[in-house]
Amino acid sequence: MKPWLLLLTLALASVPELTLAEALQTSVPSAILIDAETRTVLFEKNADEPETPASTAKVMTAELVFKEIAEGRLKLTDEFTISENAWRTGGAPSRGSSMFASLNSQVSIEDLIRGLVIDSGNDAAIALAEGVAGSEGAFATLMNRRAQELNLPHLVFTNAWGRGDPEQKVTAREMALLADHVIETYPDLYKYFGEKEFLWNKIKQPNRNPLLALNIGADGLKTGNIDNSGYGLVGSAVENGQRLIVAIYGAKNAKERSEEARKILLWGFRSFEPKTIFAKGETVGYARVFGGTSEDVPLISETPIRVLLPRESSERLTGKIVYTGPLVAPVEADKEVARLKISRGASVILDVPLRTAESVTQGSLPHRAMDAGWEYATILFRHYVEKK
Repeated sequence: MKPWLLLLTLALASVPELTLAEALQTSVPSAILIDAETRTVLFEKNADEPETPASTAKVMTAELVFKEIAEGRLKLTDEFTISENAWRTGGAPSRGSSMFASLNSQVSIEDLIRGLVIDSGNDAAIALAEGVAGSEGAFATLMNRRAQELNLPHLVFTNAWGRGDPEQKVTAREMALLADHVIETYPDLYKYFGEKEFLWNKIKQPNRNPLLALNIGADGLKTGNIDNSGYGLVGSAVENGQRLIVAIYGAKNAKERSEEARKILLWGFRSFEPKTIFAKGETVGYARVFGGTSEDVPLISETPIRVLLPRESSERLTGKIVYTGPLVAPVEADKEVARLKISRGASVILDVPLRTAESVTQGSLPHRAMDAGWEYATILFRHYVEKK
């Protein structure tokens, strides 16, 4: 079996001579802007380059803790101990970002979450990691396993708080997708990212996310910086019901980080509008079936397929359905078997799973033999074309 491609024509008009992506310029080395609902990529610059996450790694730390709470293994009122490792490595003695938790104190999960996402507390991150997994190393293993489960293979973690390590790397694209997942999956817990300040141990600290103070609808996520790696940010904002997510890495200083993230978000809100390409349950295309009572099966999406297009202008999009095929009968209904990839020029702006709309039962022996002969002839023809 080989990957099959079905090309779709999604011609929505001609491409403007100067695209909006070209009109937007950013000084940061790596950036991406996505629409949260559709996951349409509105802008990207070196979005797949490996970057040092610094404290933006705490988004994954929060995701794992949120998952433990959502699945009932932890409660917000449960308490973890601030070990000597958490206190000395990430607390006040370290002189890094800290929630200033006291040595050997018991702190509730809720307060540790606040310390993690508001204060960017390294002590909070270590305490959560030790409490969930027993050690920082074991928690890092869970972080990487979770990244694989979420289909984010370029997120590689070695610690829970963003300590510098040449093996700890992320990409702007996958951090934006991780943020989207956190926002969508844990709305009741995501709110902690947007709290403006946190008082602990008689020390009040403002949220380190500069976007929250800029009156642009920002409501959360994380900043990070380590010497020689630049300043990074993963942020989100909502305007008129539309949520955008930005991720940037490599800013020269905190001012540039704040200004560039703000500029990219405002550009996204002003420049795009949603368009539905396929309704929920509408047939997007067909996948070839081998040895079945039908030669193909219709493919659908379980949600509407929407993209963001430039306002007052339109573009020619191209789409392709990618699957490994032909599918072999019997084929179950409502099974994910393909993906629809929609591109704007050379950039894939949307990647959506497609499911079978109906089942296909196995055909008769003569019919299966005929399909086998047809498949063999197709393979020979492909080999001939490739040699030519």
